[in-house]
Amino acid sequence: MATIRNIVLVHGGFVDGSGWQGVHEHLTADGYRVAVVQNPTQSLAGDVAATHQILDSLDGPAVLVGHSYGGVVITEAGNHPNVAALAYITAFAPDKGESVSSLIADPPPGAPVPPILPPRDGFLFLDRDKFAASFAADVPEKLAAFMADSQVPWGVVALEGAVSEPAWQTKPSWYLVAADDRMIPPPAQRAMSERAGATVSETPGSHAVYVSRPAVVAAVIAQAAQGVDRQA
Repeated sequence: MATIRNIVLVHGGFVDGSGWQGVHEHLTADGYRVAVVQNPTQSLAGDVAATHQILDSLDGPAVLVGHSYGGVVITEAGNHPNVAALAYITAFAPDKGESVSSLIADPPPGAPVPPILPPRDGFLFLDRDKFAASFAADVPEKLAAFMADSQVPWGVVALEGAVSEPAWQTKPSWYLVAADDRMIPPPAQRAMSERAGATVSETPGSHAVYVSRPAVVAAVIAQAAQGVDRQA
């Protein structure tokens, strides 16, 4: 296998790909070729198709990276032949037949509950007033406010999209646990990463750790690229 120089970044619900800017800057400075998928987050099938469109255009193997719901997308899209490894950034890592909806259906007692508002015309938003505390507690206040005001509608259909063949069953994976996440409880992150057999690291940080700690996130992605190279 060729040395991995391609990185493909997939965002989660309520946000778009621009949040990856800091991670993109770190990785490109280290010589990686980085593509950011602007997945519509209306349906899992649509987001997998958007990711495949980027993967189809690559000239070699890639690390496919997902944040939050983006972890569901990469779990399904990661079966693409150009994907050499997966990197989950405080993300869902579902098994066959699982979706975000099924994974969050029965939160443990005392776990923080994301402030998701009732669906509106089939789409979900977070409560703007609670967005910063739940999603982006360690992001600068003005940026967290902008993220709250620029939310992307997240389709209920995407939330319910179930994985058919989890790519982590056949491809190596890395996982970054954000220890201060109030959207996906850290114990759930640890359980999913262990089940996937991922190489796990942990950092202080909110759900938006990819925005607040881009160097840490970029380092995990680089570890994935280098780890696959060493295995090869």
